[in-house]
Amino acid sequence: MTKFTAIIPARYASTRFPGKPLALLGGKPVIQHVCEKASRILDEVYVATDDERIMRCVESFGGRAVMTRADHKSGTDRIWEAVGKTGTQADVIINIQGDEPFVEESQIKTLMNLFDNPDTQIGTLGKSFDTMEAVRNPNSPKIVTDMQGFALYFSRSVIPYVRGQEEPTWLDHFPYLKHLGIYAYRREVLRYITSLPQSPLELAESLEQLRWLQHGYRIRVGVTDVETVGIDTPEDLERAELFLKQQHNMTDDGMTVRF
Repeated sequence: MTKFTAIIPARYASTRFPGKPLALLGGKPVIQHVCEKASRILDEVYVATDDERIMRCVESFGGRAVMTRADHKSGTDRIWEAVGKTGTQADVIINIQGDEPFVEESQIKTLMNLFDNPDTQIGTLGKSFDTMEAVRNPNSPKIVTDMQGFALYFSRSVIPYVRGQEEPTWLDHFPYLKHLGIYAYRREVLRYITSLPQSPLELAESLEQLRWLQHGYRIRVGVTDVETVGIDTPEDLERAELFLKQQHNMTDDGMTVRF
């Protein structure tokens, strides 16, 4: 039986929002929301951080955290260091971002189910776009997959080009898929990909997953109908606070709400 562990990378330094893992959302730190969501599905959940303030915060609400180096270039590198420090024996490591308090249990389960197939080396999630305006947004990477659900390419550009159709109608002719930044890796694959040099495609698009593809690793994509929205700025936190209040109000009325 495949064993899973979630590791949540959480840095204090952020150009747009310093200290955001510790920012309060509904009276609890953002990082606590993420940990609690992951803990509903997984027995092993760790926060990997480079800041003692975050570590103390996690420990204060009963979570588990490990200190990692401050000079990692990516969350993936931080996670691999944390794997060694936690001593976990998990077969698959799940990377859940520390600034995504609305990650859903169903998303984590969809990601885990990808590893029922022994050919899955790396897993991630995609969600159908709703509008062409959203497709055009370069901050929302697009995924193109093969017929077995493996990623062919990720891009900030609109791919594919729908020939013979007016651009505003392209969504009617092709199911554009948005990449959601949650990953899972088989343990040995994670070890190898953290030793890879940056690739030309990664440098061009500033998308780390292109390094893995260009070096020959395969990424299986699970499809979810639930959006994952991160908190990148103080303004995002204000919107999240309003949504959380709305969510609680509607849940009290017996309704299910998704972000």
